[in-house]
Amino acid sequence: MRRVITSPKSRGFLNLFHPLLAVFVLVLASFPAPAADDAARLPLMFDARERLPRPDISAVVRVRILTTADFPPFNFADQTGRLSGFNVDLAREICAELKLEAKCQIQALPFDELEKALESGAGEAVMAGVAVTPDLRKRFLFSRPYLGIPARFARNRSAATINGDTAAALGGNSVGVVKGTAHQAMLKAFFPDLAATPFDSYEAMLDALKSGKVKAVFADGLRLPFWVAGEASQNCCALFDGPYLSQKYLGEGLSVMIRKGDPVLVAAFDQALAELSRNGRLQDIYLRYFPNGLY
Repeated sequence: MRRVITSPKSRGFLNLFHPLLAVFVLVLASFPAPAADDAARLPLMFDARERLPRPDISAVVRVRILTTADFPPFNFADQTGRLSGFNVDLAREICAELKLEAKCQIQALPFDELEKALESGAGEAVMAGVAVTPDLRKRFLFSRPYLGIPARFARNRSAATINGDTAAALGGNSVGVVKGTAHQAMLKAFFPDLAATPFDSYEAMLDALKSGKVKAVFADGLRLPFWVAGEASQNCCALFDGPYLSQKYLGEGLSVMIRKGDPVLVAAFDQALAELSRNGRLQDIYLRYFPNGLY
C-alpha cells in the first residue's frame, strides 16, 4: 500500500515531512488570507446538480476512521498533540453531516498498519492518502475521490528567457524533474517539446532551480507551493502555469477506503462528501490547509 504521492519513494517523502511539521506551520501562517473567489480554484469532484440519496445508517453502531499522524498537512498531531489536518477535519465534517458525531472515532496508526487494521475489523474506514490500486479495489471499497493532487511548474523569477505565462514559454529552457517519477513520464507525455533535465532527488532539483541551473521544474503540486512560499526558496521562484491533473499519471486522488462488504457506509460517505462539496464546507477546509491553493 502506498500514499497518493507520485514519487516511488513516498516513504522518504514522509520521513522528510515529519520533522518539518514546525516549518509547515510557520509557512502556513505566513500565507496571506485567501480572497473570497479563491474557493473556485478547487475543482469540484461532484456534480452540483446531483443529489445522492442518503442511505439508512440507523443500524450503524460506530464509525472508526483510521488515519496517521505523520503526513502534514493532511494528517498530523499539532503542538498540543491533537490530531489535525485536512483529512482529519474533513472526517469530522463527514460525521457531523451524517449526524454520527457520537458514534465517530478518529484514531491514528502507523501508515503500514492501516490496511491490516481495516481488514481485521479494527476500523470501518481509512482517511490517510492511500493510493487506489487494482489490488486494493479487490480487497476494499472506496468512496468517490474528493481531492485531486495536481502537478505544477515553478520557475526561477530571474529567468529572463521565459517570456509568457503558459508552458509554451518554457520552450528552449531547461525544465527539472525527478528521475523515475510519474512527473517525469507526465512531462514527456504532456510537453514533449520541453527540454527535461532529470535529477536523482527532489532536493537536488530544487537546489538547481534556486541557483538557476534549470529555469523551471515540474513536480508534485502538494509540496511545491509550500517550498516556493517558504524560507528555503529564498523567494527565488514562483508557481507557473497549471495546475495539471491526470488520472493516468497521478492517480484518482484522495478517497476514503472502507471495509469490504459495507456498501451502505460507502454510499453514506459519498452522500456526505457531495453535500459538503455543494455547501462549500469542503472548500472551506481546503482553504484552511492550502490557503495558497493547489490549483
